[in-house]
Amino acid sequence: MTASTPPSLEPAEIDWQDGVPESRIFGDVYFNRGNGLAETRYIFITHNRLNERFATLGNRSSFVIGESGFGTGLSFLAAWQAFRAHCPSPGARLHFVSVERYPLSRQDLQRALSLWPELAELSDQLVAQYPPLIPGVHRILLDHGRVRLTLYLGDVTDGWRELDFQADAWFLDGFAPAINPDMWLEDTMHLVRQHSKPGATLATFTSVGSVRRALTACGFRMTKAAGFGRKREMLHGDLAEPSAIGEPSAIGEPSAIGEPSMATPPRSVAIIGAGIAGCLLAANLAARGLSVTLIDRASGPGAAASGNLQGALYVKLGVEFNAQTQLALSALLFSQRFYGSFRGQGWHPTGLLQMAVGPQEHERQRRFTLRNHYPPEVVQPVSAQRASELCGLTVADGGLWFAHSGWLQPAVLCQQLSHQPGIQHLFSSEVGHLERSDGGWRVLVGDQNPQADRIVICGGHETPALIPLDPRQGTFRLKPIRGQVSHLPASMVNSPTAVICGPRYINPAFNGVAVTGATFDLHDRSPEETAASHGENVAELTAMLPGIWQHEPAEGGQLAGRVGFRCTTHDYQPVAGEFTGMADINMGNLFLLTGFGSKGLTYAPLLAEYLADVITGEPRCLPRSLVRRVAPGRCFRPVSADPANE
Repeated sequence: MTASTPPSLEPAEIDWQDGVPESRIFGDVYFNRGNGLAETRYIFITHNRLNERFATLGNRSSFVIGESGFGTGLSFLAAWQAFRAHCPSPGARLHFVSVERYPLSRQDLQRALSLWPELAELSDQLVAQYPPLIPGVHRILLDHGRVRLTLYLGDVTDGWRELDFQADAWFLDGFAPAINPDMWLEDTMHLVRQHSKPGATLATFTSVGSVRRALTACGFRMTKAAGFGRKREMLHGDLAEPSAIGEPSAIGEPSAIGEPSMATPPRSVAIIGAGIAGCLLAANLAARGLSVTLIDRASGPGAAASGNLQGALYVKLGVEFNAQTQLALSALLFSQRFYGSFRGQGWHPTGLLQMAVGPQEHERQRRFTLRNHYPPEVVQPVSAQRASELCGLTVADGGLWFAHSGWLQPAVLCQQLSHQPGIQHLFSSEVGHLERSDGGWRVLVGDQNPQADRIVICGGHETPALIPLDPRQGTFRLKPIRGQVSHLPASMVNSPTAVICGPRYINPAFNGVAVTGATFDLHDRSPEETAASHGENVAELTAMLPGIWQHEPAEGGQLAGRVGFRCTTHDYQPVAGEFTGMADINMGNLFLLTGFGSKGLTYAPLLAEYLADVITGEPRCLPRSLVRRVAPGRCFRPVSADPANE
């Protein structure tokens, strides 16, 4: 995605004809005027044999459907309903991967789906989780995570090139080839082929000869069938085995758009580090049916940097809508949706103000507002007066208002996430060494020495010391940055009603305390609180919000607080993925999840979801362009690359 890509898409222009939505651009209805749900079931559910295929899914199985043209989401809801009705295994998962160039607004989506009362329970979930119209990939968790919708907003060919998945079945939808030819190009059909598992099925409402010939040329065995209602014919088919179409390597080897998971999925994973990243990943993998061992030297989860009483959920979006901004925004939107289920139990969506403090930040926000047009539900500029109203406290400057952000209790979340079925704890356990064992790993920790098919290190800045590398082979470019927060008694401050961020942040008071901070100490490695750091927090907060105090502390000496260490990479981007080693260094099945800096609460949910996708071989929630930004290999510096050794 280039820096010139707009950060929002215009919603589809809809005319309503007798209650049925019709696209102004294409001049056609989104579904059959008589009974669109019956048509969807006939074309896509019946001709992909989904009911009987869902019935055979085991507890750790996943089924993947690809769709071109999300539209109103009716086909997705029909598939979800069929999955619920016919899949007997509570541990099976449905992945639905779809693209849409002209997405409906939330209001139009809700209106269209209200025509089907029998789908109301499902459509209400979809409408509630429907993302803002930001281009790129949106991962949406539904039905308590049993159903995952991966929705790409943008051109279909861009979507299929960016997404990494292999489909069991296809819904080729979208408007007819005569009015929407881009959806049916030969190149698009080849991308469909490359994203298909051997034996994948396919169905489409059209019977146009050019579509049938393009699919046949790609290896699909196509058949005509009677159409629905007044439509005479439709097409359906399946993909021949690779050897049957003369392409022995097309499925089994990496392609330009993705690598299917043909290896045996793991059954067990060991995770070192029970901070927010490790706990999120543990809960995610356990919910997908894996046996998880969560290891930490502390006596319980959330003891290190994730142990603060409060933490703000925010990112600093760039003036340019480039890949770095896209990753930050994707993480923010996913985390806001994810934490929704923890509302009142660790998640407090109060809203968040990024104040334009000082001339430099004021100018940055001015350029941000001029160059970008985000949906107001994501972020919007506000005046000082409006900011004061939103925050319940007089502020001298306006800023950027994030209505769906807020603050979290990290330690509370870690407790809830880590105590899920399928997670075994090894706390108060110092990891001595990792060694390869039967294709997996053995963790040498006391007298336990657990083995696992995969291992993930979520050790923050201590991650490099846990990777079984000889220092003479190279180093990982991760560094700790000390941060001290201060606990302000509620009686001392005029507490805001929303989070306020600037040179310092302050959260609304909770249980008698408002947390502010944090210092940014590049060269201090002391884990102990200092009066000087408290004094620095107080001084910065006073300069930012002079009206915050009821009783200002004297030089910060009387305050309590906490010290943690952020883990930062050389390029200030997080790390998530498999570390495969370099040349003669073989680290197969070892993964890293770290390097979040001060934004762990925001980045960790999305990147834990992505890493769980990778480990289980399921469709990935990150586009390929963003996968490169978080790849662990970029942080490894071989000895030969060190100038001191050249």
